[in-house]
Amino acid sequence: MRLSDGFGRTFKYLRLSVTEACNFKCSYCLPDGYRKCAGPQPLTVDELRRAATAFTELGLRKIRLTGGEPTVRKDFLEIAETIGALHGLEKLALTTNGYRLEHRAKAFFDAGISAINVSLDSLDPATFLKVTGHDRCHEVLRGIDAAFDAGFDSVKLNAVFLKGINDHELESYLQLAKDRPLSVRFIELMETGDHPAYFQRHHIPATVIAEKLEREGWTKKLKAVDAGPANEYVHPDYRGSIGLIAPYSKDFCKSCNRLRFSSMGKLHLCLFGEFGVPMRALLQSDDQVEELKARLIKAVGQKVDGHQLAAGLTGQTSNLSSIGG
Repeated sequence: MRLSDGFGRTFKYLRLSVTEACNFKCSYCLPDGYRKCAGPQPLTVDELRRAATAFTELGLRKIRLTGGEPTVRKDFLEIAETIGALHGLEKLALTTNGYRLEHRAKAFFDAGISAINVSLDSLDPATFLKVTGHDRCHEVLRGIDAAFDAGFDSVKLNAVFLKGINDHELESYLQLAKDRPLSVRFIELMETGDHPAYFQRHHIPATVIAEKLEREGWTKKLKAVDAGPANEYVHPDYRGSIGLIAPYSKDFCKSCNRLRFSSMGKLHLCLFGEFGVPMRALLQSDDQVEELKARLIKAVGQKVDGHQLAAGLTGQTSNLSSIGG
């Protein structure tokens, strides 16, 4: 059995959110900081294990732990070790804001995580503070070095490209990929329900970066069949690569290969979908796995062909931390 939709797409990659909480206050996501609301607690380790088990038995081979900021959970290492030990899983990845990464990279690696994406929206400490609410720019950069030292075979740096905030830093980012096998990825700002005015002020089309890269001798790599959404660019003078994630580009959703599962137990078929499919009731015991798999198969079969961002429709997503980005 495998997960597929009505458009010929199959799914082997899951973004598994373990918390909505985040300790940063990024201006494009949670400018006022995370505010806990009354209601259910995030999925337990056993509930996360059962969800991940069903997905791997349906052919998913890569799971990325996300949030919020996943590492704020006190049981994060237990979660990583539990998910990483699942039969059939080929890669366990993590997306983090880099908080305390310099001290914890080796522990993450030893827990079974082999790929890490670190968010770093400015290389200038003052701008970093302005965007995130934290004066931790140099700490995060040291965390990236620590990830290489710990043995990670895939280290990526994510930066949301923002007009009037960090758009003048492109050359500085390129230099990070000069002598290290680091993938620097620029993410085009996406409109969310909470921040339409912010989007209008700071959105820059990804084509602006693509055109600059091509003028400077960067070449777009041919995408692998199971590759993610980023278009990767390489240059003969650089060890690393540059990735562009351009959600407003033509056919962006055509090669979609990922699903999202929220920390509250909902399956999200699209980051900008209108609803999540409740699954938590089927995560309460190990003998529910077959029923859970059947519900997953049915739900994924109803996935639509793409988002409606170009029409200004952001779906249920109020902010990116709510379902793991």
